[in-house]
Amino acid sequence: MPLSKNIIKVFTSLFAFGALAIAVLIIFIYPSGVDESEKNPVPRIYFADNISTGHQKLIDRFNQEFQGKIEVVPVNLPFNKFSTNERKELLARSLRSKSNRIDVFAVDLIWVPRFARWCQPLDSYFSSRERSQIINYALESCSFQGHLVAMPLYLDVGMMYYRRDLIRALPDASVIEQRLRQSMTWDEFIQLSQRFSPDQPFYFFMADNYEGLICSFVEGLASQHQTLFAGDSVQLNTPEARKALQLLVDLVHKYQISPVGVTKYDEFQCYLHALKTNGLFLRGWPGLKRHFRQIVEDTSKVQFLEEAALPHFSGGRPAFIFGGWNLMVSKFSSNKAAAIQFLKFTQRQENQKMMFQTGGYLPINHAVYQDSAFLAQEPDLRFCRSLLDQGVHRPFLVDYTKISDIISYYLNLAIAKEISVSEALERATRAIHTKQVIIK
Repeated sequence: MPLSKNIIKVFTSLFAFGALAIAVLIIFIYPSGVDESEKNPVPRIYFADNISTGHQKLIDRFNQEFQGKIEVVPVNLPFNKFSTNERKELLARSLRSKSNRIDVFAVDLIWVPRFARWCQPLDSYFSSRERSQIINYALESCSFQGHLVAMPLYLDVGMMYYRRDLIRALPDASVIEQRLRQSMTWDEFIQLSQRFSPDQPFYFFMADNYEGLICSFVEGLASQHQTLFAGDSVQLNTPEARKALQLLVDLVHKYQISPVGVTKYDEFQCYLHALKTNGLFLRGWPGLKRHFRQIVEDTSKVQFLEEAALPHFSGGRPAFIFGGWNLMVSKFSSNKAAAIQFLKFTQRQENQKMMFQTGGYLPINHAVYQDSAFLAQEPDLRFCRSLLDQGVHRPFLVDYTKISDIISYYLNLAIAKEISVSEALERATRAIHTKQVIIK
């Protein structure tokens, strides 16, 4: 039985995760490899995040400016080794223990309500003037129950990439590329697939049992002017929800333009397989081209990737999920003032520009988008900025991640053809109403 296999997989994952958690918590205790009992007159700020090249440059800049006053020590939780769910649980375990070994940590913007209980309120540290310098799309994910509890580090927005070298083999490539940047309808997109050989991998998206799958599903709802929640009630048994999930199933099984393997892909695996097999289109996030070069050996095909808007339903609207990572200060930190200094430093215009140029991280500072000279030399940023006005947020709920885990579990089973679309949505609704827990 499929569900029995999944149960076995859960227990196997739990055992592996337990061992992983122990190893990472040791890193939390001794992140720099030295004995912390050694007296150090300079306050150390332990910063837990995916420490990319851009993050490290940011840390180096801070440490140079505040040399002898504050030192930021990175605690690396790389995306290619830890899933977002693993990162979430590792951080939660450390904070539940009231450890002061983490001062600043990055959270997916949808985690903010869950982590607010362990974080220092920031209302008194950031003036209304400072907040006004942050774009609303990013700032609105930083409050909980009327208090500012986080500050954004960078923003993301759902998008698509295509191989321009393969598309430009078509005689009407210029027309197609223009439509891609504007957002094709799904009908147009599927028709385009028929102009290529059935052996040509066409569209890769993330359909593993995790948050990346939820993003595609919620975009499908939003394209139909539907939300995942109406007040406190989840909206899954609706025609719009069935249409959104049926599309994802049909991309794999009816139209066969997405490989069956997508049911096992997260972002990293999706990118790898799309490039390896010369996939024409892939769903992704800003910064793929810049960040991906730093983590894979063969980048020869990355140069051919071009940005595009994700397709939308005919009669609906283009809709792209907001992503991004916010910074929070642990309420158990012994160096809160120094931690706040670091948060303010990350939001400087020059540092936001550096993060974009190094890793493609979308800036959260208004001034960057108002710098016409900078935008002129960064066409990728201009395009991404155009998508933000059609962005949609996922619900900001304390239990959102538990609900998301349930929904993604059943969506994944439907796309894998283990259960029907209607059954997936009905079972997810029952599981949410009865407060079941899916352990990943």
